Formats: sequence, C-alpha cells, structure tokens
Amino acid sequence: MIPTPTIEVDYPSSDGQPIAETPLHFEAIMLLHQALQDFFRDRTDVFVASDIFWYWEEGNPNARISPDVMVVTGVEPKPLRDRPSFFSWKEKNVVPAAIFEMASEGTWRDDLDDKFDSYEQLGVREYFLFDPEGLHLVPPLQGYRLQGRAFRRQRTNAVESELGFRLRAEGPLLRLVDVRTGEPIPTRAEAADRANCEAEEARREIEEAEREAEQAEREADAAQQRADALAAEVEQLKRLLAGGPS
Repeated sequence: MIPTPTIEVDYPSSDGQPIAETPLHFEAIMLLHQALQDFFRDRTDVFVASDIFWYWEEGNPNARISPDVMVVTGVEPKPLRDRPSFFSWKEKNVVPAAIFEMASEGTWRDDLDDKFDSYEQLGVREYFLFDPEGLHLVPPLQGYRLQGRAFRRQRTNAVESELGFRLRAEGPLLRLVDVRTGEPIPTRAEAADRANCEAEEARREIEEAEREAEQAEREADAAQQRADALAAEVEQLKRLLAGGPS
C-alpha cells in the first residue's frame, strides 16, 4: 500500500497590510499592547499579541483573523519571533480570552458586523471596541462579554474585563485601570517620566541632606571653637588667680 503523501499547508504570518489605518490608530494599538504587557508582567500564562494571525482550524489557512490586540490566557507568553501566528490546535485549542479592535473609517462597520459575529461564534470571552478619533462609534469605547453563545454589551460607564482591569477612554488613549488597586497603568513614557521625577526628587533630597550635614558640621566647628576659646579663658583666669595679688 502506497502511503498518502502529506500535504503541506501554508499558513501565512502576514497579509502585507499596515498594522493600522492611521498613525493615531497605530499609537493606540501600541500603547494598549504595552499596557497589557505591563499589567500581566508577573503572569507566566498570558500571551499578548498585536496584528498577528489567529488560526483556529487546522488545514484551513482561510480560517484566520488578525485582531488589533488580543490576550490569550493559559499559554506561555512567548516572544513574537517564536509565535508569529497563533494556532489554536497547537495550544490546547485555546481561543483568545479578550480581543480589542481600534475602529477607524475603514474598519468600524466590519468591527461591529463580521468580526463581531466571528468572535462571538468562536467563543471569545470578551470583545472591546475603541474609536481613538471619536468619530465612528458612540460611545467611543464599547465592551461586550460572552453570555451563553451571545455577546452582551456592558454598561458604557463600567467597561471592565474579567482579567482584572477596567477600561477608560482618555482621548486617543485606551487606559487600563487595575481593579484591585484602582490605579491606572501608566504608559511607558509616563513611567519613565515618573522615574525621572522620582530620581530628581531623590537627588534634591540628597543634596539638601548634604547641605544640612555641611551646615551642621560648620555649626559644630564653630561651637568647638567657642568651647576652646572659653576653655582658654578659664585657664587664663585660673593662672591669674593662682598668682595672687601683685
């Protein structure tokens, strides 16, 4: 019996399209990606990816989609060079836990239609839409959570993830807020500025402490000089008294 030859299936890792429609959308995607990485930095079972293909059906290279940002739980957080695409059947049949799409003039209808339906049918737990320009979605931030087999929209003022963060629109920035602490996750630039400010404050405190130490040293020297002068006067007085009347 002649064995059936194995057919190699090509799964492209890129569609040749830019990551975002405008520089504003690109920045929104990158800032969100970094914020999610920072939020999950202590987790060894969370993979955050942007603009890579997710394939969910083995042997079918057309069964794919490229979310702007996705969070996959239950897998190792491998670098993108080791996971240029995400294949569900290679990862215990895991699907993304949360997907984010940045709505734009060319994508917002698809985000609310075909992509919405696909993510819902594939069992994505949470789907978030954000319009950085504030031109295409009302409200610009929308959150959906899977209940049964259908997405249910969250309240506008309470868009929150089961993964432990709230979402807040701040102009073109989609801000993550840690539910446990209530603290916003800073951008990398904000964190660097804060670190620089803290370093500058520490430097000023050190300089102030050094000035105070120098002042204290000068005061101690002056006090010692006064004490020495007083001791000399006392010794002189003793000598005078020891000599008696002339």
